[in-house]
Amino acid sequence: MSDKKISIITTTYQDVDHLKKVVDGIQKQDYPRLELVIVDGGSTDGTVEYLKELEKSFSYGWPEREVKWISEKDSGIYDALNKGIRMATGDIIGPMFDKFSYPQVLSDMVSIIEKEKTDGVHGDLYYVDEEDNPVREWRMGNQKTIRDGWMPAHPTLYLKKEVYDQYGVYKTDYKIAADYEYMIRILKDGQIKLSYIPDVLVNMFYGGTSTGGLKNYIRSFREGKRALEENQIKGALWITVKRTMIVLWQFVKAKKSD
Repeated sequence: MSDKKISIITTTYQDVDHLKKVVDGIQKQDYPRLELVIVDGGSTDGTVEYLKELEKSFSYGWPEREVKWISEKDSGIYDALNKGIRMATGDIIGPMFDKFSYPQVLSDMVSIIEKEKTDGVHGDLYYVDEEDNPVREWRMGNQKTIRDGWMPAHPTLYLKKEVYDQYGVYKTDYKIAADYEYMIRILKDGQIKLSYIPDVLVNMFYGGTSTGGLKNYIRSFREGKRALEENQIKGALWITVKRTMIVLWQFVKAKKSD
């Protein structure tokens, strides 16, 4: 087993029941060296009381596991993620707002990063409804580039801490596409290499910030184009159209597999 420590960043606000489900899924992972960083936006629904209890119980049976948390007002999900990244002490850092697909996901991530000597890892993703039925799938592989409309599934993207040290954190003036902008920023020059696990790593609950209605899709399109332009990627409009078509095709594939 590797001696690398993984930091998982979870953000929450006024949603303690969902937070419990996320934490339960994290606890079922078989990787021992795990730091869970929870950034709460100042909830008043029992979240703080739950975090205090979790702090005492999280390492039960797993002495190398620990919880860090903070509860205070923030400026949105990307501000909260940035706080979590700055609090993290792991060798590898990644987000989790939903649930892993199987208990060995983190072990597989660390193993392939070490085997291929890369800077991070990503894999496939299912968007699921309340009954865990796939609504949309995210299977982009690892053979294309940002310019082809390709992008990793952000909830599966785990990066070495050195990547954040070098490239910084998320831009908080983006409301939906700061994760996309960040991936463009780190991948555009080809210096950061990612491993790819061709398996569904995360089941994501459909209806989050970037999947909640037509207005959000329009904003995502505009912010995605802006992210490309700010990173001096030529053909930003055409790339954004290609990325949108890829996303729409994922819905079609998911419907066909029902």
